[in-house]
Amino acid sequence: MSNPEVNPPSLYAAREPIFPRRVKGAFRTAKWWIMAITLGIYYVTPWIRWDRGPNLPDQAVLVDLANRRFFFFMIEIWPHEFYFVAGLLVMAGLGLFLFTSAAGRVWCGYACPQTVWTDLFILVERWVEGDRNARIRLFRQKWDAEKARKRLLKWTLWLLIGLATGGAWVFYFTDAPTLAYDLLTGQAHPVAYLTMFILTLTTFAFGGFAREQICIYACPWPRIQAAMMDEDTITIAYREWRGEPRGKQNVAGNGDCIDCMACVNVCPMGIDIRNGQQLACITCGLCIDACNDIMDKIGKPRELIGYLALTDETRERAGEPPQSAWKHVFRPRILLYTALWSAIGVGLVVALFLRAAIDVNVTPVRNPTYVTLSDGTIRNTYDLRLRNQHGEERWFQITVDAPEPLGLGIEGAEGARVLVAANETAQVRVYVTAPPDSAAAGAGRTDITLWVSDEGTETDEGTDRVAKTTVFNGTGE
Repeated sequence: MSNPEVNPPSLYAAREPIFPRRVKGAFRTAKWWIMAITLGIYYVTPWIRWDRGPNLPDQAVLVDLANRRFFFFMIEIWPHEFYFVAGLLVMAGLGLFLFTSAAGRVWCGYACPQTVWTDLFILVERWVEGDRNARIRLFRQKWDAEKARKRLLKWTLWLLIGLATGGAWVFYFTDAPTLAYDLLTGQAHPVAYLTMFILTLTTFAFGGFAREQICIYACPWPRIQAAMMDEDTITIAYREWRGEPRGKQNVAGNGDCIDCMACVNVCPMGIDIRNGQQLACITCGLCIDACNDIMDKIGKPRELIGYLALTDETRERAGEPPQSAWKHVFRPRILLYTALWSAIGVGLVVALFLRAAIDVNVTPVRNPTYVTLSDGTIRNTYDLRLRNQHGEERWFQITVDAPEPLGLGIEGAEGARVLVAANETAQVRVYVTAPPDSAAAGAGRTDITLWVSDEGTETDEGTDRVAKTTVFNGTGE
């Protein structure tokens, strides 16, 4: 007999292959539509064109790493505007909390990339090897010509899907038609080939072999979801009070469940929903379709397995009708998540429309803090980074606003005007001077404002302007 202290049991059981059976129904149809739409968006989006003018790329969605910008149709996000991306990530997290609190792991069951690609791989597997029973026989069959042929065909199709997945991903980071030509002619950057190779293999492994193991062991969400769900969360449940005891149909004392195992055979996670809520359940609804089909065949009411809240299960056991789904949705937790999600979304939209097309960063040069010229004039130096977010070059006028008049000059330029190229950032050195007998020259610190005006843009309020407040350092005498 083995000693458990010497040979402790393994924390992870060896994977047993799962062969989900084909099923028809409302939830399976919804999953097909969601898979087609999401995959279509992913594969097609890099090829959509959007005219932004002669100086900008015409790809509708583009992560331009070379120029450090993100384009989404008419929206252009610069590096200093990363708060938009951060806001979208926060909204995505709150949206996940919101939907999980309302209806369980609907994201996992319908729209998660792991679920979508696994569904696609299982579909290919079913086309090549047949439905559940045929795949089980092939799995147990010794290697021969038939098994080798089917496996090779299946794996080839999986690799092609993985290659298309990796290829679509890299197209988001550069002009898609140009990159496609470079990839086919061997002229693309090695990083593109390496990225496609890695994504092809990971898609092949995760969707073809790991499947439910990614959801159970690699994904953290199953362990977080318990904090998001409560007794009013609508999720998939088995009506035990109606189905038990299981047994043959039309036998006195038996429930509606005839123990046909249809719900288990269609489950992509290989679980038995009749055992209650489990970490592995992704609430995809396929067990509902399978059970409803059986109930129709034996003449029993549908929804032996269905979307149900714990409070409704208690009511049904007592012979009371379940509450309206809206009563489960409109509760404090859901309303709080919705309010936070909406507030962030509105804030991002407002910030998007109120942002200026020009921007400036001011960095005072502190070595030295000031310079005394031969005539006693005090000079401070500032490095300005001017950002032109227009599609054409613009002249920027720089002025200084202070309690008393100060001089301003730009290194290497006549006057106080700078030409900034379209969609570029220019760095200039600005000198601000105070006469020797002025208050700013004798004071230790004087607050000033540097204004940058876009001479090419006129609005109802006048020329577009941005300002940065900084400090002018004097002698302090």
